Parts: sequence; C-alpha cells; structure tokens
Amino acid sequence: MFISPTYGPLELDQVIKRMCNFMVQEGNYRIIVGTDSQLLINSTLFVSAIVVHRIGRGGIYFYRKTYDSKPYSIKERILTETSMSLTLASEILQLLAQDIILCEQYRQLLEIHLDVGEKGLTREILNMVVGMVKGSGYV
Repeated sequence: MFISPTYGPLELDQVIKRMCNFMVQEGNYRIIVGTDSQLLINSTLFVSAIVVHRIGRGGIYFYRKTYDSKPYSIKERILTETSMSLTLASEILQLLAQDIILCEQYRQLLEIHLDVGEKGLTREILNMVVGMVKGSGYV
C-alpha cells in the first residue's frame, strides 16, 4: 500500500493511474524511484518513493514503508535500498507493459535515486550499486 499526501492510500495500480492522469498535462517530466532506510531500535525501516516531477512546475509523490526486524550494516542497507528501488521500477513497468508505447516512454523518464556518495561510508559500494542500476537499464 502506497501513501499519497494528495490522494491518500493507494495500491500500485492506482498509483500508476494517478501518475498517468498527472502526466497528460503538457510539460517535461522525470519519474524518480528511490528507497531510503533508517535503523530503529529493533528493526530497520525502508521507505520507497515514486516521484513524478513536472520540471519547473511541481510534482506528485507516493511512498510506502517496509519494516524488517533484521539489523543491517550500512552496506547491506544500501544494497537492499538499491534492490528495492529496482524491484519497484520493474513493477511499475510491468503494470505499464500492456501499453508498449507508454511503457517505453516511462522507462526513458524513469530514474533510480541512490543514497550514496563519493565521501563517507557509502563510497566503497558506489560503483557496485551504480552498476546494478545501469546494468538494469536505468539512469
């Protein structure tokens, strides 16, 4: 179940319909999928988001939370975040697969956001997760 501040709780197929309705307006768009995590006392919280950005003119977003009782190291969390984002992007494209033109259009607009950088603890796996994303056909 996804949450939208605008539309409330939605299933993924409903999210796709809201995205499509939003994107019929004229403009240039980016679709960004990303996951972030936070260690809690007895679990790890993962939050995955879908953002539809109408460049220069706002956007809409949807998110879902997933809890895992396993404590993760920083590297495990980043790899899991990347995997969850790639899975979500694939689910989005699968739902759009009935309309091949729309599916290809969305694939070209779809970006995977990674919470990594060249400084800090994540620099050691930067190339690995970027390779996962590029190898899966995403920016």
